Amino acid sequence: LIITAPVMFGRVFVLPVVAAFLATFPDITVKLILTDRNVDLISDHVDMAVRIGRLPDSSMIATPVGTMRTVTCGHPDLLARHGDPTDPRALARIPCITVDTPMPAAGWHFNAPDTHDDIAVSVCSRLAVTSPEAAAHAATLGIGITRLLHYQVADGIAAGHLQIVLASFEPAPSPIHLLHASRGLMPLKMRRFLDFAIPRLKHALHDMN
Repeated sequence: LIITAPVMFGRVFVLPVVAAFLATFPDITVKLILTDRNVDLISDHVDMAVRIGRLPDSSMIATPVGTMRTVTCGHPDLLARHGDPTDPRALARIPCITVDTPMPAAGWHFNAPDTHDDIAVSVCSRLAVTSPEAAAHAATLGIGITRLLHYQVADGIAAGHLQIVLASFEPAPSPIHLLHASRGLMPLKMRRFLDFAIPRLKHALHDMN
């Protein structure tokens, strides 16, 4: 059984489920591919994928397992120095930490709490990194404010090293799905994993939000 998931999400959420699955079904083996690249299930011969975000129209079968907030946060000392922003446009004057991706977005987008209009903000990127984990760690060091999925900064928030700001301006949470190809009769190992993983992922993601 071959499964792919984003690197950090896979480590935090999928790997514990896979470990429990292997303990329950000793006759099944799993290959877990952790990559932030969207693997093509057909051409790369992958059975199942975790996808975060809106899905394009396709022939794939998608099972929703939860949602994830996108949060903006910074170290309490940094916020004390620069002021706790009450509007996203205030981020233009505060050092920020951004994540370089193959398809970077133009600025950070927020949702106006009253009108639900999109607010696009060009932030001052004091530090650009290539992974969410690095951005989260840099934020705990007080380098700047960052904007990541909630699970990526949950440890820093729980430890008091990060504080969420602009919560009322958060965009709609990102949907999370388990995706697999529609290939007629599903192999038993895939059906077993879906039945095993879906309720556990839903529970873990519900606790996160």
